[in-house]
Amino acid sequence: MDMNAELFAFTMPGGGEMILILVVILIFFGAKKLPELAKGLGQGIKEFKKATRDVQSDMQRAIDNVDEGAEFPGSRRASKPKSTETPPVSSPLNPEPVPSKRDKNQG
Repeated sequence: MDMNAELFAFTMPGGGEMILILVVILIFFGAKKLPELAKGLGQGIKEFKKATRDVQSDMQRAIDNVDEGAEFPGSRRASKPKSTETPPVSSPLNPEPVPSKRDKNQG
């Protein structure tokens, strides 16, 4: 048995540990609160699965749109081409923009 299988075997609670956990939960919350807790847990799992499906379908739609070459909101395919020249940068200490190579050649 390799190290990962041994580590996995020690992390999963067995039958006795599960019963102990359930008894502790019963003591802490009482018999009247358990159905409400289970209902809330079930709704939380349901919402999580729904959100996961929504994200997966959005991702699949985006992949399909990219494969088809269609543009969609937020696309990086802008209508105007990117400039190869970097814009002048100013710093908080020097509010005037740094002259670019083109400005130096003109002056």
